[in-house]
Amino acid sequence: MSQSLEEIRSLVEKEVQAIHNIPVDESILNAIDALYEQIHVKKGKIVISGIGKAGQIGQNIATTFCSTGSPAVFLHPSEAQHGDLGVLQPNDILLVISNSGKTEEILKLLELADNLYPKIKTICITGHPENELGRTANICLSTGQPKEICPLDLTPTTSTTVMSVLGDLLVVMLMKKINFDKAGYAKRHHSGYLGQKSRMQ
Repeated sequence: MSQSLEEIRSLVEKEVQAIHNIPVDESILNAIDALYEQIHVKKGKIVISGIGKAGQIGQNIATTFCSTGSPAVFLHPSEAQHGDLGVLQPNDILLVISNSGKTEEILKLLELADNLYPKIKTICITGHPENELGRTANICLSTGQPKEICPLDLTPTTSTTVMSVLGDLLVVMLMKKINFDKAGYAKRHHSGYLGQKSRMQ
């Protein structure tokens, strides 16, 4: 099968369009306020969870939060059922990610977290706010349920792109809310090019 640059451009455009279609509404502002309250007022942390490709996105979001002044950890939802749930503290906030909103391990994690701390705050990133996860979480951030560019419509591609963008929005808006600056970044990022760049006048 011959492939063309035009086909590649079309795939790029579909990814870009999915980003444009992210529902930008009050739920994002509510999520930022909730994150700020739990982390920077009540001195908790963000506990992020997902499985498979969504879990990989979650790990990236967690490390990005850490380097920008908001403590975060990644909790594998399966390991949570074998004792790792103990990382959760009452002032923390859960951010869980599942495109379908049906991921059994994530739904079970919310159930276990609620059993441990009934008032724990939860945010989800999922395809549609009316799926099971969307109805369970306190705050739901919808990806707009984009169609995957995978020719089988199976491999997480476009959906993970949009998840990553939503994570970036939360990180950047929280940075602005706490007035995070280069000095703070430098204290958390000692080595490498970015560490050096953060120290440049």
